[in-house]
Amino acid sequence: MAFGAAAGAGEAGVPPSPGPAAVSLGLSVAVVSSLVNGSTFVLQKKGIVRARGRGTSYLTDIVWWSGTIAMALGQIGNFLAYTAVPTVLVTPLGALGVPFGSILASYLLKEKLNILGKLGCLLSCAGSVVLIIHSPKSESVTTQAELEEKLTNPVFMGYLCIVLLMLLLLIFWIAPAHGPTNIMVYISICSLLGSFTVPSTKGIGLAAQDIFHNNPSSQRALYLCLVLLAVLGCSIIIQFRYINKALECFDSSVFGAIYYVVFTTLVLLASAILFREWSNVGMVDFLGMACGFTTVSIGIVLIQVFKEFNFNIGDLNKPNMKTD
Repeated sequence: MAFGAAAGAGEAGVPPSPGPAAVSLGLSVAVVSSLVNGSTFVLQKKGIVRARGRGTSYLTDIVWWSGTIAMALGQIGNFLAYTAVPTVLVTPLGALGVPFGSILASYLLKEKLNILGKLGCLLSCAGSVVLIIHSPKSESVTTQAELEEKLTNPVFMGYLCIVLLMLLLLIFWIAPAHGPTNIMVYISICSLLGSFTVPSTKGIGLAAQDIFHNNPSSQRALYLCLVLLAVLGCSIIIQFRYINKALECFDSSVFGAIYYVVFTTLVLLASAILFREWSNVGMVDFLGMACGFTTVSIGIVLIQVFKEFNFNIGDLNKPNMKTD
């Protein structure tokens, strides 16, 4: 029954693999979006610093607004990428924004980027390439009927209830007391909201395919699309608020790096429960993706944890001075 709407998509309800052109376009959009998103935190932080120096609100600063517009463009790019390639590929590619943001922050915000940080940038890019090579190439949910079935799955509903309870606890009890002093509070709020934003974005792309069709399912697709749009809008507004709260209190590159790791982990968990994209990944590709994600994480640690070390390539050539 659920496969009736998918009869034209493939025989026996088997979802087709995206064509090479669609995959290439999706990858290109995902890479560009990750670079744009990598600049948003830096530009917004720069705007906050400029406004604070003038004693005015950051809402009046043009640099902050440029970062906000870049964030909107990056999210639009992500939306387009999610409709073309699997979530488990698009989300980890956000790693490319971390080294780009760190390099940009070293110029605009004068934040340090030593030789270990540059090595971390290289590792992040290399890990992203490994993720691209071993990512799943087929979709597990391709129609509105399949999407509705997945959204009402008891396991996914239970997961969403747990996320909602954690968000309520963080927003109303923990954030007012510990948010300005503990970076993980704001990061946890923004990352948990990713459990709604990314699946909603993916779902809107699937539901929109049936809205303009002249059949009984078009009305259901419209209602589903509106609900997902409302969820996506609320999630983005709350994320936007707490991202700026974090940037007012913490280093932009540190926030961006930790946010990437936590956000990616939770989004992949939500996508694995909802879309079951991991079911199309063999053992070799699974290990390849695990190694790629580990490489990216190590690169991010090198960028951030050792950023205060005064170390450069010239120190390797200095002879050891020993005194008898």
